[in-house]
Amino acid sequence: MLSQIRKKKYLQLLIGFLIGITFGFLLQKGNVTEYNVIINQLLLKDFTMFKIILSAILTGMIGIHTLKKLGYIDLKPKPSYIKTILIGGLIFGAGFAILGYCPGTVAGAFGSGSIDAFFGMIGLILGAGIFASIYPKVKNKYMKKGLGKVTILDITNTHPLSSLSIFTISIIIILYLLEILGK
Repeated sequence: MLSQIRKKKYLQLLIGFLIGITFGFLLQKGNVTEYNVIINQLLLKDFTMFKIILSAILTGMIGIHTLKKLGYIDLKPKPSYIKTILIGGLIFGAGFAILGYCPGTVAGAFGSGSIDAFFGMIGLILGAGIFASIYPKVKNKYMKKGLGKVTILDITNTHPLSSLSIFTISIIIILYLLEILGK
């Protein structure tokens, strides 16, 4: 089934579009496209967004592990470069601090009709265009020496199921504590 999808680009685009619409809908229903929810998360007053992020990480970890175990996917991690991670993190953080949205939530807020998110979308599109235009020039400068294809399993030298179990239990405990402390 997946091999058939890989052969048809239009089907890949359609599936990506539908997943994007679903993602935006779920962000909206979770209220994490609202500026006040995001700001209150950053001020440690409302943990709605953090709980949604942890739930998504947990779902993704279990889903990816299951798909890999069943042989549907083969993970191919990309090399890690500290300089590019730091530069990207600083740009992301600056945009988040200035606008109060991250890329996913700004798209959801824009879809909901938020005026401030409209300007964020303009910045997002301009930023993506600038990155695409300068990437070939900066690639060789900042991506010479890296850490290689490093994963958490490589760093911790653990079995995938052990790491999955530890992270799953940890996230469930954190979610439980957030729920209790949030009341």
